[in-house]
Amino acid sequence: MTVTTDALPGRTLRPGGAPGTARRPWLTYQRRDALTGYLFIAPQLAGIVLFVLVPLVLVFYYSFHEWNVLAGTFTFVGLENVEKLFSDPQLAPVLTATGVFSVGLVVFNLTLALLLAVMLNRRWRGITVFRTIFFSPVVVSLVAWTIVWGFLLQDNGGINGLLAMIGIDGPNWLREGPTAMLSVIVVQVFKNVGLNMVLFLAALQGVPRELQEAARVDGANDRQIFSRIVLPLISPTILLTLIITIVGSLQVYAQIAVLTQGGPGISTTVLVYYLVQQAFDFHHFGYGSTLALLLFLIVVVLTIAQWQLRKRWVFYEN
Repeated sequence: MTVTTDALPGRTLRPGGAPGTARRPWLTYQRRDALTGYLFIAPQLAGIVLFVLVPLVLVFYYSFHEWNVLAGTFTFVGLENVEKLFSDPQLAPVLTATGVFSVGLVVFNLTLALLLAVMLNRRWRGITVFRTIFFSPVVVSLVAWTIVWGFLLQDNGGINGLLAMIGIDGPNWLREGPTAMLSVIVVQVFKNVGLNMVLFLAALQGVPRELQEAARVDGANDRQIFSRIVLPLISPTILLTLIITIVGSLQVYAQIAVLTQGGPGISTTVLVYYLVQQAFDFHHFGYGSTLALLLFLIVVVLTIAQWQLRKRWVFYEN
């Protein structure tokens, strides 16, 4: 039994009468707060480790092997898959289709999203209904959305039916090279434009009206106010949407699989569809893993490039 003395605060008397120091409990308030924080992030951290880091390491490992599931063989091949990558005659058209799709999606998506955000930022009656209408495709099932558009874009589908009413013979949208790529881009733009629209709308509502009114008093017109004041102030949001849209465009698979299956030919075969085709249709898991690493490298390079270029046009980085 120990007794605390009044003369020596924080000191105790041991059973033999010798003074000693009271031990602090291990679970202090600071450690308890830190432990609480770790517990809150543990599910997300476990998800990142299990579904991001571990698959990435396995893909890197598989890229040095050839795994024949049908024959039950798993053979180390070294850099053969990398050599096959550089000698693949279909890789150049696939990368071209991927670039065309990504550029088209980014340009149309961001332009339309910004235009809609500017229109919906005005105080019109019933504007909330229009915001809901434009955002609703974002929450619709991707496969259901794509299947509906597949029926509309058929040779005898709804779009060609509307064109026939005004005397226009519409093309077979999904079976001709240029129109097939354009159709896939348009379907993807209409699916996700609402998300970027909401981000732009939030950014526009954060622009101080005092700056716009002061510029208008100084004689600036609407175009000058938008280009000289509004755009620089929402440039951080533009950077965010640009990165999200580019990364998303490089990961599109379901739309291609449902609408065109990569055709006609390989005109709409983007890199993700091609690597899934190689891995799961042709059972070239090693080469598919190498293509996945190529995709990962492209995403990393583009993201770093955009992040570095932000210093030139994002206003708070200047």
